[in-house]
Amino acid sequence: MTVTDSSPVRVEAELDTPLSRWLWLVKWILVIPHWIVLAFLWVAFFLLTVVAFFAILFTGRYPRGIFDFNLGVLRWSWRVAFYSYGALGTDRYPPFGFGEHPEYPARLDIAPPGELSRGLVLVKWWLLVLPHYLVVAIFVGSAREGWGGGGLIGLLALFAGVALAATARYPAGIFDLLVGLNRWVLRVAAYAALMTDSYPPFRLDQGGTEPVPVPAGRPDP
Repeated sequence: MTVTDSSPVRVEAELDTPLSRWLWLVKWILVIPHWIVLAFLWVAFFLLTVVAFFAILFTGRYPRGIFDFNLGVLRWSWRVAFYSYGALGTDRYPPFGFGEHPEYPARLDIAPPGELSRGLVLVKWWLLVLPHYLVVAIFVGSAREGWGGGGLIGLLALFAGVALAATARYPAGIFDLLVGLNRWVLRVAAYAALMTDSYPPFRLDQGGTEPVPVPAGRPDP
């Protein structure tokens, strides 16, 4: 797939094979340690985003230390979601940590921003992104259910788990769709967390790799 714009948020994933037919039934137990740690990290994420808000408002810059921390929390969350009920795309236990872990089949990177708009920071996290919040709510369900615990993503992951149990195969179409939905969620999360001024597109980029951008006006091969 090709597009004319390139998002600063890059979400990639690879479907591991073979996958256990039954491990997905107990992954909710296995990831409890991650959920406990991430609960505290997300509190810090929101508090530091408030600090970043004022830093951008007065300086036009996102403090690099806060940016790296928040990026680490998003990476960690994406790995846990991919392992558990955000995708069920691997049986490799997600590592604890903020780093890239390029060997893991779920990866996330966000290009560090340069100067950010001081005016835009006042409205983008609550007003401009509001249409996306409505879409993301359908994807992930309620905040109480958590990422991958409900909504369309959780339902599709359940279908994938049932298919694994019945056939020992993960439907490729469901995988591509799940990665696309999660990519949308992560793009919105990065924008709402003020990590970029690039508005997330209303576009479902499915598949494990990011779409390849082509210059505007050039025909799509």
